[in-house]
Amino acid sequence: MSRTVLIKNAQVVNEGEISKLDVLVEGDIIAEIAPSISVKSSETRVIEADGCYILPGMIDDQVHFREPGLTHKATIETESKAAVAGGITTFIEMPNTVPQATTIELLEEKFARAAETSWANYSFMFGGTNDNIEEILKVDEQKVAGLKLFLGSSTGNMLVDDPNVLEEIFSKTNLLISAHCEDEATIRRNLEKFKSEYGDDIPIACHPVIRSEEACYLSSSRAIELAKKTGARLHVFHLSTEKETHLFSNKKPLSEKKITAEVCIHHLWFTNDDYAEKGTKIKWNPAVKTEKDREGLWKALLDDRIDVIATDHAPHTSEEKANVYTKAPSGGPLVQHALVALLEMYHSGRITLEKLVEKAAHNPAILFQIKDRGYIRKGYKADLVVVDLNAPWAVNKENILYKCGWSPFEGTTFKSRVTHTLVNGVIAYENLKFPNRSKGERIRFNR
Repeated sequence: MSRTVLIKNAQVVNEGEISKLDVLVEGDIIAEIAPSISVKSSETRVIEADGCYILPGMIDDQVHFREPGLTHKATIETESKAAVAGGITTFIEMPNTVPQATTIELLEEKFARAAETSWANYSFMFGGTNDNIEEILKVDEQKVAGLKLFLGSSTGNMLVDDPNVLEEIFSKTNLLISAHCEDEATIRRNLEKFKSEYGDDIPIACHPVIRSEEACYLSSSRAIELAKKTGARLHVFHLSTEKETHLFSNKKPLSEKKITAEVCIHHLWFTNDDYAEKGTKIKWNPAVKTEKDREGLWKALLDDRIDVIATDHAPHTSEEKANVYTKAPSGGPLVQHALVALLEMYHSGRITLEKLVEKAAHNPAILFQIKDRGYIRKGYKADLVVVDLNAPWAVNKENILYKCGWSPFEGTTFKSRVTHTLVNGVIAYENLKFPNRSKGERIRFNR
C-alpha cells in the first residue's frame, strides 16, 4: 500500500475558495498544497483528478451505529465503511445503544470497539440521564466529544425530564451539551388523541402533527433559556421547524457562539408531501414537516443561524420499519448518501460548494474543537474526498452498503459521485471499491 499519494489538477474546495491545485499526502498528513507538485518517487500513487473536486472529509456530528446491543441493524464497521464510501471520514456516535453509554466504563468499551473495527475516525457522546450526574462530572472533555441529552423520548431511561436535574447538569458540566429537543408531554398528549381515533395504525402523515412544531419549539426554547441562565455550552441537534430557527443568532462567529444548531439532510430534502410515497421510511424524530419548515431551515442554514449539517444516521431493518405507526421505529440510514444529496442541492442552486464544505466539514471541526481535521491544510490529517460532479448514478439495493440494506433515497438518481476517499492518508475507497483497509483514529480536541 502506497503511503505517498499525489492528487493532481483538482479543484480544491477549502476555506471559502475554490482553486485548481495539487495535494501531496505523505503518511497520514497533508504534506504540500501547490499549483503544481512533481512526482518525487516511483512509489508515489498519483490520482489524476482533472475535472474533479477535492473536499475535506465530511465530519458527521450525529450518528447511531447501533453497537453494542443492536447489531442486527448495524455495526460500527458496516456503517463506518458506508460513511467512507459517502465521503464522511469522521463521525460522532450517540449513547443510546444497549447498554447505553452512561458510565465511563461503558463509554470506553465503545471506544475500544471502534479502535478495532472503524473505517472512519470517531468519537462518542456520553449519555446523560436523570440519575448519573456523578458519572457526567467524571468525563474528560479532552477525550470525549460531548454530552448527549434526550429531552424527547428515547430508549431505556435516557429521557432527561427532571427540571432540577437538567439545571444541575447545565450548571456543573464543562462538556459541550448536545440536545434532542422535543417536549414529551406534548407528544404524549397528541399521540393519545390519534390513538383514540386510529388505534396503533395511525396514518404516517399524522407523524408531524403528533411530533409537532409546538413540541419542538417548547423544548428547544426551554433548553436555550436554561443554557443562557447557566452559561452552559449548548448545541441543539436536528432542527426541524422554521419557528425554532429564530431562537438562534448569526451575530457572532461560530468560535464565539455558546448556543449553536444543527440541521440534518432529511429535513433539508423531504417534506410532509413525501409521506404518501415513502411511508415510515421517512419517519424520523423530530418529524419531517412542511415545505414552509424546509424553506425556513434552508434560510437559517445559509444565513448562519444554523451552523452544521449532519445525518442523524439511525438504521433499522426493513421489517422493523414495516410495522404499524406506533411500532415502526423512527430513524433511517443516511451516511452513504448525505454528501451526494448535498451535491444535488448544489446542482439545483440551493447551496454553493464553499458553503457546503463550511457546514459539513469546517464548522463541525470548529464547534467540537477537533484537532487537525476538517480542512485541507498543510500538516493536517489527510482526510480527503474526491468527487466527480458529472457522473450520474441511481441508488438501488445492489449498491447500498448499510447493513439494513435499504435507503430512503432508493430510486433517486444523483448527478455526482464520490470517486476517492482518503482516511488518514489511506485510499480506503476508490471507484466503487475498497482497495485498502483504513483504520479510523480516535479524534483529539483542542480544548
